[in-house]
Amino acid sequence: MMDEQEFERRAEEALDALDGALGAAAEEYDFEPDFQVGALTVEFEDPPAKFVVSPNRPVRQIWVSALLTSFKLGWDEGQGTFVLEKTGQTLAELMEEVIGKQLGVDVKL
Repeated sequence: MMDEQEFERRAEEALDALDGALGAAAEEYDFEPDFQVGALTVEFEDPPAKFVVSPNRPVRQIWVSALLTSFKLGWDEGQGTFVLEKTGQTLAELMEEVIGKQLGVDVKL
C-alpha cells in the first residue's frame, strides 16, 4: 500500500487531470465542474444532479458519488492510474460513463 504522501500526490494529479478534461467538455455536454478544497463536483441542470469525486485518504482510494452509487477506485500500479476494480475502468472512463448516463448521450473526455 502506498504511503499517505504518495497517495496525496497521485490523487491530486488525477483530480487535476480530470478537472481539465471536464472543463474542456463542459460546454459541449452542458454540465458545470468545480474543483475546490480537494473535491471535484459536477453539477447538471437538466436533469438536475450533482456528482462528487474526492480522495478518501484512510483507504487510499478515490470515491465517486454519482447516479445514487458510490464508486471506489484504487491505485493500479500496472496502469499507473486509479481504477474501479470491479470493471477495470479508469477514473476518466467511469466519469464518461456516469455523465453519459446522466445526460443520455455518449460523452468523451
